[in-house]
Amino acid sequence: MVSLVDKIQEIKDKANPDNLGMILVHNGVVRATSDSGRKVKKISIDYSERELKGLIEEVERLQPVEKVWVWINTGTLSVGEDVMYVIMGGNKRKELFPIFFDFVDKIKAIVRKKEIF
Repeated sequence: MVSLVDKIQEIKDKANPDNLGMILVHNGVVRATSDSGRKVKKISIDYSERELKGLIEEVERLQPVEKVWVWINTGTLSVGEDVMYVIMGGNKRKELFPIFFDFVDKIKAIVRKKEIF
């Protein structure tokens, strides 16, 4: 299992301290209901590592962002299991939150998810 504490420390160690004022963490989890309200038994997840790498490189070029780390769980997942972790370190809250929100949406757009009812 991945240690988020270790990954956060890794970001702190590698970041420029002049541009590191906060670290944001997202933990996506398999929900028991779909967006349409149907009961979900499981989901199947897959993604392109090449596309994810491109997204990470793109967001790390933005000035407020220092470091980014992403983990996506693949295969068939049950309700309550972790789908993804996203950690982003950067400068100021007002600058970083919108970038983080957009980045998570872009990741979700490259993930192929199939709900199993």
